Amino acid sequence: MKNTKVVLLLLTLSTGFLCSCFDDMDDNPTSAKDINDFIYRGMNIFYLYKYNVPELETNLSQTANYENYISSYATPESFFESLIYQRETVDRFSWLVNDYIALEQQLSGIKKSNGLEFNLYYEPGSATNIFAVIRLVLNNSEASYLGLERGQVVHAINGQELTINNYTALFNRDSYTLHFANYNDNGTETMDDDIILPNNESAALTKVPYTENPIHKTNIIDVNGESLGYLAYNGFTSDFNNELINVFSEFQNNNIQHLVLDLRYNPGGSVNTAALLGSMVTGQFNGDVFTKLNYNANLQANNTTYNFTNTYNGTTLSPLNLNKVYVLTSKSSASASEMVINSLKSYINVVQIGNHTTGKPQASITLYDSPAYTNKTDINPNHRYAMQPLVALTVNANDEQVPSSGLTPNIEITETPNNYGVLGDVNEPLLAAAIADILGTGRMAPNTFKVQKPILTRINLSSFEDMMFLDPENLE
Repeated sequence: MKNTKVVLLLLTLSTGFLCSCFDDMDDNPTSAKDINDFIYRGMNIFYLYKYNVPELETNLSQTANYENYISSYATPESFFESLIYQRETVDRFSWLVNDYIALEQQLSGIKKSNGLEFNLYYEPGSATNIFAVIRLVLNNSEASYLGLERGQVVHAINGQELTINNYTALFNRDSYTLHFANYNDNGTETMDDDIILPNNESAALTKVPYTENPIHKTNIIDVNGESLGYLAYNGFTSDFNNELINVFSEFQNNNIQHLVLDLRYNPGGSVNTAALLGSMVTGQFNGDVFTKLNYNANLQANNTTYNFTNTYNGTTLSPLNLNKVYVLTSKSSASASEMVINSLKSYINVVQIGNHTTGKPQASITLYDSPAYTNKTDINPNHRYAMQPLVALTVNANDEQVPSSGLTPNIEITETPNNYGVLGDVNEPLLAAAIADILGTGRMAPNTFKVQKPILTRINLSSFEDMMFLDPENLE
């Protein structure tokens, strides 16, 4: 394969988006000032960067001017944003929502979806026209029932060609029709003659409530007489911990000698689930430190250590006792995914294949307008605002954190629009690289690994991704 010839715009559904509207319960209207009071008091206690924000370092709620201060912001969103420390470089991930029910559903894996995830690219030679490539077709979704496949190219929605200016509005609709195309590189090494050719195929889809099982795909592959286990895992969702345990039980029963964790589309999730996964990859470090969470100076008593374990809810785990693991990553690999890589590196050889990760070493927790903040007991019934601020920094057993620039792959490969491959197939470029390393044959298809690194741009459609969150009991 030749060098890639497009600039990638990664559709990552990330945390940069904040709610833009001020909603409360219509029957019992709540003023922005009341919600701002909740925001300030919660941030003053829990925010990881409290002592970097002058308005939080000094507790203004104890001052005579406090009422005027919280009343000076017209919306909760603008007030919340005023308390964020260095939004562009340090805290890219704290956010506020106006409906905690939707947030809770998302954290448990429930969302409105038609079953598709995309990567977006500029069309060759254009600075405005873009096209989408399906990167994931979620299992048991409308898209899967329609037979849509990873790697299909979309050039238009509802008859409108995709551009840098209209893609957000088009993709955010609950119902739309996708118009497909073929990517034609004309067999050359330059991008000037690459074209997107509409093929007259289309598919109409509607988003519906959908609960994603994060275990997207598993496979057991024979590699020169040895067993390789493959797991495409899309989110650390604790509701599916038992299913994750069953996967590793199957791997153990098949005497897996090599493991490939495909976390390239995994934006994070539960710290406890991440520790569970790390425990099953290994097994020989029971009781040792997996990861540590450090809070602000006001909450040092809450600093927490998560250890490797050999049991879960009384069930004995089926660890693989590996000394080496392969992890496939992309810019969408974030938070708890990065924590797994960083934590395992303290103990075993982790070979990272793909792209740099997001770079999010912090954990967050949901805060409600209630006396305890971390639960809904006696919650204010007059609004549904909640916060998901960063509250802790994660480090591994050697006190090393994930850099904000992300984790650097050992073997760098970029997915290209004309060669996405099938997840779990031995010819899919990233998995093929892992197999080649296991076999000691080097880089199986040299040009595959010479893909030019794309320029990445965050495209924000949802606020519920790229996150690592804590169970409430950690702060009660």
